[in-house]
Amino acid sequence: MAQFGVIGLGRFGARTSLELLDLGHEVIGVDSDEKSVDALAEYLTHAAIADVTDEKALKELSLEECDVVLVAIGEDLQASLLCVLHLKSIGVKEIWAKATSKEHHQILSKLGVKRIIHPEEEMGIRVAQALNYPMVNEYMSLGHNWYCVEIDVNEDLNGKSIEDILPDDLEHFHLLLLKRRDEVTANPSTSVKLEGNETLVIAGSLKALKSMAPKLQ
Repeated sequence: MAQFGVIGLGRFGARTSLELLDLGHEVIGVDSDEKSVDALAEYLTHAAIADVTDEKALKELSLEECDVVLVAIGEDLQASLLCVLHLKSIGVKEIWAKATSKEHHQILSKLGVKRIIHPEEEMGIRVAQALNYPMVNEYMSLGHNWYCVEIDVNEDLNGKSIEDILPDDLEHFHLLLLKRRDEVTANPSTSVKLEGNETLVIAGSLKALKSMAPKLQ
């Protein structure tokens, strides 16, 4: 169990806080808006109404004891940046922050924020990927144009082997898991016959994954 601080309890901050709580972590939620804090107070480990641009107010919350503090302030650029500066000043070691523009991102990067998140942009990418490749359940960017994806095998592939759906670029492709009903097989043989109700977890370059996509449809 880890302890997280979430500053800014709008839709993004609130949803992140609740998900972290569901995962068994402790969450300190902070916002300057009383209604936002009251809406989550009964769920959060600790809830505080505070001026997040005030270093003294932030210091009183002992946020430096958190494993990570997420600054989920998007619209108020000044508040976001001042909050990050104060968090660094009071000794918070790992800061993540939401950015709403290229300029916001650049300044946060200059301030040494470890992870900068663009929720709307990232969700837009996910929706586009889902529309383009409906068989893809989840995907995660690994950097350098590599992705880890979870793919549902449709019924039309019943009787084919995994080898039949492999991409052309095998050098930049790895088959990690085969999930069939309650069984999970790591590094499955490519000779395994598909039943049309499996899930594959694979990692590969964007080029390799694109060449595989038509074979899954």
